[in-house]
Amino acid sequence: MPNLLLKDLPRYECLLEAAKEFPDLDPSAVVTFLQLLRTGDELFSIGERNLTEHAISHGRFGVLMLLWRGCVSGAVGSAAEPCVAAPRTPAELAEAAGVTRATMTGLIDTLERDGFVKRMPDPDDRRMMSVRLTPRGERFLAEFLPGHFRMIAEMMSTLRESERKTLVRLLHKIQQRAATLSAVHPAPAAVHAK
Repeated sequence: MPNLLLKDLPRYECLLEAAKEFPDLDPSAVVTFLQLLRTGDELFSIGERNLTEHAISHGRFGVLMLLWRGCVSGAVGSAAEPCVAAPRTPAELAEAAGVTRATMTGLIDTLERDGFVKRMPDPDDRRMMSVRLTPRGERFLAEFLPGHFRMIAEMMSTLRESERKTLVRLLHKIQQRAATLSAVHPAPAAVHAK
């Protein structure tokens, strides 16, 4: 579902006029915000179609990727541990995906039912369960990822490498500000989609 429910964005001149009535309205901030939402919606929609064509959801794909090589960085540009496939606990997966443990349990259940992952006792603590990719999950990713990565490259091909780096840096600044604002004004209840 899109975040921005406007097909036509307001013209800058209309925002300037509205700012006379609402002094806190910063027209350039609103235009930037709406364009960012629209771009995110468009990119999400393209990715969603690609995943749907391969009968997988964003949530399930995210779990597969977390298990695939463990290549997840907590911050842009931070040094990451080596990228190797390794089992992870459901709690670790939930934390890395930013979803509740209950949501992660549902995602793992469906992936296990479809033969993409397997739960097994943790080798270090038999009371805990670990989740790992199965050969079928590995095959799915080996077949799916080349086209997925081509699609991403095509979407980003309009930007030069230097522009991409600048965009990532700017988006990181917005993400940091959003995190600060979220801490000050937390959402009433977290909603996580499967």
